[in-house]
Amino acid sequence: MTLQECYEKLGGDYGAVSSRLPSEKFIQKYVLKFAEDKTMELLESSFEGGNFDEAFRAAHTIKGMCQNLSFARLEKSSSALTEALRGGRSPEAPELLQRVREDYELTANTIKEYKSGL
Repeated sequence: MTLQECYEKLGGDYGAVSSRLPSEKFIQKYVLKFAEDKTMELLESSFEGGNFDEAFRAAHTIKGMCQNLSFARLEKSSSALTEALRGGRSPEAPELLQRVREDYELTANTIKEYKSGL
């Protein structure tokens, strides 16, 4: 799988990221780092523990990483969760968290599949 194919599979925008970052090697470096990041674990544990301020910060961090890497699908769901958590827990937050989990899993698994072919 090429890096561009990886982006297609995870619902990203390779054209957008390649216009911002200087080379494919640079993009690859940060895509692989994303798969090692622990922010999703922090989001889930904070949310489940009722620390919605910390959950907000974690969702916001995921959103920012996804914007920088042009992971459009996960950026959209994490952005919606960020807004739902702004100011505390909201009624739609559990459903939005589930969507983030699904999009994150797709993203992480696709990156792992890409990495295994290197």
